[in-house]
Amino acid sequence: MTQRLTTPVLIVGGGPVGLALALDLGRKGVDLVLVEARDGSVNVPKMNMVNARSMEFCRRWGLAGRIKEIGWPEDYENNAMFVTSLGGYELATFDYPSYARRGELPYTPEGSRRISQMIFDPMLAEATAKIPTVTRQYRTRMESFEQFPDRVEARLRNRDTGEETIVVADYLVGCDGAESSVRDIAGIDINGSMRISSSISTFIHAPGLRQANPMRDAWVYWCYGPEGMWGSMGCINGDDLWRSSCFTQGPDPDMNSFDPRYWVGKAIGFDHPFEVKAVLPWDRREMVAQRYVEGRVILAGDSAHAMSPTGGLGMNTGLGDADGLSWRLAAIVHGWGDPALLDSYDFERRPVAERNVSEATSSYRRLEAVPRDPAMLEDTPAGEAVRGDIRGAIKAGGFEREFEQEGTVLGYDYYSSPIVLRDGSEPVAHDSKVYVQQARPGHRAPHAWVGDGVSTLDLFGDGFTLLRFDTRADVSRLAETAADAGVPLAVHDIHDPAIADLYERTLVLVRPDGHVAWRDNAEPGEPGDLWNTVCGRAGAANREAAE
Repeated sequence: MTQRLTTPVLIVGGGPVGLALALDLGRKGVDLVLVEARDGSVNVPKMNMVNARSMEFCRRWGLAGRIKEIGWPEDYENNAMFVTSLGGYELATFDYPSYARRGELPYTPEGSRRISQMIFDPMLAEATAKIPTVTRQYRTRMESFEQFPDRVEARLRNRDTGEETIVVADYLVGCDGAESSVRDIAGIDINGSMRISSSISTFIHAPGLRQANPMRDAWVYWCYGPEGMWGSMGCINGDDLWRSSCFTQGPDPDMNSFDPRYWVGKAIGFDHPFEVKAVLPWDRREMVAQRYVEGRVILAGDSAHAMSPTGGLGMNTGLGDADGLSWRLAAIVHGWGDPALLDSYDFERRPVAERNVSEATSSYRRLEAVPRDPAMLEDTPAGEAVRGDIRGAIKAGGFEREFEQEGTVLGYDYYSSPIVLRDGSEPVAHDSKVYVQQARPGHRAPHAWVGDGVSTLDLFGDGFTLLRFDTRADVSRLAETAADAGVPLAVHDIHDPAIADLYERTLVLVRPDGHVAWRDNAEPGEPGDLWNTVCGRAGAANREAAE
């Protein structure tokens, strides 16, 4: 017999983005159902880096400390090396310190951390399992859905029992990957390409390889020969788990003829024992959905955008989607946000994905364009000269953009968003590599320490937060109108002049996702208009007037 469930939010896809969205929504008291066609286990390393912004999300969720404990070793250098093989020649190296040597960063309470998706996903899953408002159904496939003006009805089927369930949800979120069935059923097209190249990754267990490796520690070794870039080698856990990727198999590689031991051996370049754990073919993509919202159906993560893994922007862009979508859905479900907030989700997040997809592809194209020469493998003066030329080309070619990306990771802003109140200020200049904190509306609210181990960022996340840098500033009408509208608002007085200088205004309103919504030196004349804007009601009124 077909079961029937009702829920405010149905999330299709239990990868890192679906789990992160479920975790943040659950922490905000939203009832939801998450379904995943697989059993939830991750047996092959995919994502291997949580960037600084994502680590800030993990800090909010109480996971940052655990990531530091069980992720990349503190003493492992984060170098990026260009080699002919681990046992071959070093072509060029970009030097980056270990986490122990990196120390505290002035612009964030966290920094990027390397951790395998094989560890990260179960960590998120364990956290969601502790939240009573989150219902998870694994081995359950969404077969179809139908939209109505007031709901979405999705048909699910358990892959083991064949049991069918109809879920009636206020909203359905597709977090089901690059080949998203949610996106297809919703009729949302894509811009870009679902395949710009094909690769095969081999996951191995190689005890002692780090110690035997004649090269210095690095998080990645890009492998080159006379044929150009043919692969890469990288350590997954800073010890005995490694991944070797082969980039030269062409489209639709024949897995029956692929010899993983040959390619892993070629990447290592000297005799060392290893065990093949898994082999995974995959496509490098360059895709962004043409829209993120279709009625009551919303896209997030790889269903909305898919990109080359160069730069590690893919999953992290998806976690940004989850962060931006979660507070909107919570606001709508709890009644203080208008559904028009979803229009601003598309407006804010899609340009971020478009930029990140372009950045990831550019990084890959640079790797492809490294000069090649048969003499590069020769132990001769001519070979050394060729390798020197290659080294010069790499060092002068902008390759560091893949490894130095704090401006990209932390510097995106929503200044032009319809739910941000612009103040006419000019942005602080920064590039993709360097991040400069600023409290301009739409930007990520700056980090500063307000107490022992407490960051300004720790004040954000549950609702709106009003930072007041002068207690003489009256905020009573702002607080009253927020209460009348049901908007959760916390007021924090900060007395540190240095932090006041960083935020530049007496009053700064920060959204639940940590982005500045409004700032000024006094309450607005009509605080109700402010709440109408930041909660989406003004946008809804404008849309109705236009229609």
